[in-house]
Amino acid sequence: MPSPDRGSASYRAVLALPHARTLFAAAMLARLCYGLLSLPLLLALREGTGSYTVAGAATGLFGLVSAFLGPVRARLVERRPAALMVLTVCYALLLSALAAACATHLPTPLSAGLAVLTGVFPPPVGPLMRTLWGKLTRDEAQRQRALSLDTAAESTVFAIGPVLGGLLVSLSSAPAVLMMCSTLVITGFALLATALRRTPASVRATTPTARPRSPLRAAGFTPLLALVLAAATALSLCEVALLAAWGTLTAGVLTTLFSIGGVLGGLLYGRRHWHTDLTRRPLVPAAFAPLCYLLPAVAYAPPAAGIALLLAGACTDVLLITAYQLVDRLVPEGARTEAGAWINTAYNLGAALGTAAGGVLIDRSGPPAAFTVTAGLLAACALLCAPRMLRAPTTKASATGHRPTPDREPPHQTPAG
Repeated sequence: MPSPDRGSASYRAVLALPHARTLFAAAMLARLCYGLLSLPLLLALREGTGSYTVAGAATGLFGLVSAFLGPVRARLVERRPAALMVLTVCYALLLSALAAACATHLPTPLSAGLAVLTGVFPPPVGPLMRTLWGKLTRDEAQRQRALSLDTAAESTVFAIGPVLGGLLVSLSSAPAVLMMCSTLVITGFALLATALRRTPASVRATTPTARPRSPLRAAGFTPLLALVLAAATALSLCEVALLAAWGTLTAGVLTTLFSIGGVLGGLLYGRRHWHTDLTRRPLVPAAFAPLCYLLPAVAYAPPAAGIALLLAGACTDVLLITAYQLVDRLVPEGARTEAGAWINTAYNLGAALGTAAGGVLIDRSGPPAAFTVTAGLLAACALLCAPRMLRAPTTKASATGHRPTPDREPPHQTPAG
């Protein structure tokens, strides 16, 4: 049974770690741009090109390019820390240029091309911050608490970002909000770079002496990515089914319940001590989530779907947190930021696949069948990945380069310091 874990692993103690609050605040400011961006980007392109078809295609390509190149950018920042500000400046300038192009109604190919090109440069704030948490924290209990707090905060930003973006567009214009996002990028990453310069060398990203292996070659990491991809695919499938079953308003409320469940579930997970070995922990939410998605297929009504989405949100965020924890366990130092970016890429790719498949499935079989397929897909993925996850290594390389030592769960006590 899980039990409370207090002392140096409390959320307050995690934020009290040296440099933690400054780094976390700067990262959250930078993340706010990503949370705000989706709706203003689509509307600005619609205003600039006069076509929702072009705007939707360009926005989709922006997301795909950004997702697929995420690990490349993370690897670049991990090996060449100065590249962080280069990416930041390029991204901010391109956002500004895109805003100007849309506001002045430049030719459609130019605006659409700028949108796709902008997707090449988003700096890897999430993966970088999670790598920094791994260096700031002193033990597994603190790391669990820090990653839970970080994931809950990120989920909150991405839940309220579209609402805030829509409000700002209504008060000004979509190109103006894009310019605001550009300002947020420069401000947030400038503060993050300043905070990094003030941290010890052991915390700052440093150029590795030898080129680390790709995290995709780390034992146990690929099945972990498959679980994350399946979780995102299941959510997107479910969202399409909700929209087809009960309309836009109800679907929006139910999707919000997913976000609320994710934040609450992540924070609850973070503040407990778990006796289950970390390598097995992602399998628990992956096994429970199919039951959540099956609920609206059995009881086909909005209240049942609301309960399902609330619980599924908790499962998904806990799965993500345990995946981030396992990066520090499975992947050697020097490749962990890239590994975190691969988790993001898997999630974004799963979301895109789920949306595409959801439309086809709804047209052919209807919403109840879509809920059933969602549950079956996630359950099948968990069953296929379980054997490889259970065989994952249980050793962790020391950050200082000492020999790996057996990785055991921390004792049930208040950690020192």
